[in-house]
Amino acid sequence: MKRSCASCFRSLGIILIVFSLGILCAAALDTSSSTEHHAKHASQLKAARHTTTHHTAAHHVARRPARHTNTAHSAAHSASAHTTTHHTTAKSTAAKRAGTRSAQNHVRRVSVRRRHRYYERFTASSYVKGVVGAGDVTGGEDPVVRQAAIDALGDMNGTAVVIDPSSGRILAMVNQKLALSPGAEPCSTIKLSVALAALSEGLVTRDTMVQLPGFRMNMTEALAHSNNLYFEKLGQELGFERVHQYAKEFGLGELAGYNIAGEQLGEYPDAPIPAAQGGVGRMCSFGQGVSMTPLQLGALVVAISNGGTLYYLQHPTTPEELAHFQPRVKRKLDIARYVPEIEDGMAGAVEYGTARRLRLNFRELPVFGKTGTCSNEGTRFGWFASYSESPQGAMVTVFFLEGGRPTFGPRAAELTGEFYKNLWDHDYFAEKNQDARNAPAATTQAAQ
Repeated sequence: MKRSCASCFRSLGIILIVFSLGILCAAALDTSSSTEHHAKHASQLKAARHTTTHHTAAHHVARRPARHTNTAHSAAHSASAHTTTHHTTAKSTAAKRAGTRSAQNHVRRVSVRRRHRYYERFTASSYVKGVVGAGDVTGGEDPVVRQAAIDALGDMNGTAVVIDPSSGRILAMVNQKLALSPGAEPCSTIKLSVALAALSEGLVTRDTMVQLPGFRMNMTEALAHSNNLYFEKLGQELGFERVHQYAKEFGLGELAGYNIAGEQLGEYPDAPIPAAQGGVGRMCSFGQGVSMTPLQLGALVVAISNGGTLYYLQHPTTPEELAHFQPRVKRKLDIARYVPEIEDGMAGAVEYGTARRLRLNFRELPVFGKTGTCSNEGTRFGWFASYSESPQGAMVTVFFLEGGRPTFGPRAAELTGEFYKNLWDHDYFAEKNQDARNAPAATTQAAQ
């Protein structure tokens, strides 16, 4: 009779073991799925794994659901079945269930923490209602260029400024209220002025490999991919005084236009931002503390495009002003020898870097450019400044967008590609070529 009862107790213990293992396996499968889904946050789970023995067990339940738990718990329950009474076995089983629930709860808490992500909140809209550029003064603009820019912008909240780099004449300025505003943080477009400053000071060439944390990079790749660490390093090597000197020389912090009604002034500070905010390195990587206008950026890119002539930008407002237009030079910049050094990076941005979305729409001409993306107090900024080359001459464009999540530098580059495509589809460059061929004949007839 005693032997029979012992057999019963032993059978009952085995049944409870199997039931307990079934619960453990089911729990392990659930948590394993959650772990795989959040694999990119494995560092948090790794930290949890080393805190206590209980946490370690929970982690192994999640990572190896069947093989590990079966071995450990089967051994424990076999020993219990052969050495304890039914009461002890039941008590042990309850304890194991409690431990399993605790492990499940722990893993679930870890999973919840790993699901949490920070998303920046934007309050500004990336889109406008109504006619883009309504109220602009357009009497002296090129109507084909203006329409191409309007069509490219679509309903995006932004401005497009197109400039002839051989004279400083503004061919089109869409949404003039925004174009003439005090501007915004220049984001990564500030890297152009920092690159020219570093080249002028002989700190680097385009091929100099700069050691950064964990990798090395040269200027071409840093411009193409808009690497912040590289330009933070250059800014720290230059120091604020030299960075400030070159920024002023390149026209930042002063009006870019000549008697353009309504133009407001961007600002380049006379002291660096606090070290706690990143200091001069942060100012040189994406322009924190700086306010740049689309016209200021356009004037700088004009100078890069033509080899160093910083023009006053002029915006004829009537056909009469256009007929009497004369270029006005602000000053000459000693940058001609450095332009090829940064052109490789600006071309790389378009071909394979941050501005490659431009090539989704336009591949017919070489384009050199620089993107910029950053945000401030709920508004995101998207910049793209560029110049193109064609047999008929160059053209400088600045697309500047304001808004929320859909607004960023690569999007501005994409719109610039649409702008160039619009001109190409309207044979704009062919017409310019024909005008250039006719000009000598017209001059000869006038002389006769």
